[in-house]
Amino acid sequence: MQKPVKRGNAWCIQVRYKNLRDTATRDTARECEQWAAIRLLEMKAEYDPKKTQEQKPYFSFYGLCQKYYDEEGCKKRGKSFIEQQIKKETFKKYFGDLAEKSIYEIEPIDIKNWRDKRLKDVTSGTVHRQMCLYTSVFNYAKNELFMIKENPFAQVVKPEKPPSRNRLISPSEIEIILQALNYKIGTTPKTPRQYVAWAFLFAIETAMRKGEIVGITCNNIHADYVHLPITKNGDARDVPLSKEARELLDLVPHTDRVKLIPHNSNSFRLVWQRAIEKTELHNIVHFHDTRHEAIT
Repeated sequence: MQKPVKRGNAWCIQVRYKNLRDTATRDTARECEQWAAIRLLEMKAEYDPKKTQEQKPYFSFYGLCQKYYDEEGCKKRGKSFIEQQIKKETFKKYFGDLAEKSIYEIEPIDIKNWRDKRLKDVTSGTVHRQMCLYTSVFNYAKNELFMIKENPFAQVVKPEKPPSRNRLISPSEIEIILQALNYKIGTTPKTPRQYVAWAFLFAIETAMRKGEIVGITCNNIHADYVHLPITKNGDARDVPLSKEARELLDLVPHTDRVKLIPHNSNSFRLVWQRAIEKTELHNIVHFHDTRHEAIT
């Protein structure tokens, strides 16, 4: 295998095996070498098809997800979701034997079977989001690492996303949730559960998303608005404060700390989930329903 050669702004490399020859052009020498290593294995397999399985390197699905997170996913705004999905215990629970299967052996039928089985346990929205993530993982292997030619996730139809919720939260449901989180309206939150309850009320007043509230820092807070440097849509915006929202903010001391509430996205989710599961509102009220409640 020859070394990469720079030509203009690009790098070229040539691979030869027996009477087979192939070339490629990439942006960097490293990408050329990655492509060449995989292509050489493919050429050997093409020359002797009986040895195809022997000459395919082993690289597990789980290993690819770890590599994707380390090199790409950790830089993305949704990194907490990615990190949550690829935790070893969680990942193996979701995928079973498929987690350790080589990415060279994973076929679209494997993904279809996983999708159908997963839909029996969770909503179509959850499966849709997970399939979008793993489609990105395999696109990374295909387009950045040049390890595979086809993306098995891209060849399987994703379940339809559920329609947007427009459910209002009733006063009695608010009371049930506050009781589950051990919070009394008008008091200063002190425990992790009470901060989640406070955020629940603040979301009802402002229509702010959970992640936006968790991300508030004290210098984002102004007399009549909260400044959000970055939102789900990628833009900054100012959230006006109603009288009730301002009163809620005044309950939380925010002069001697950076973050307004002592939670990250994952700890917030766990506290909310554990509390709501103990009530009759499990799978009925979602935190995101506060946005519709506030807007209406």
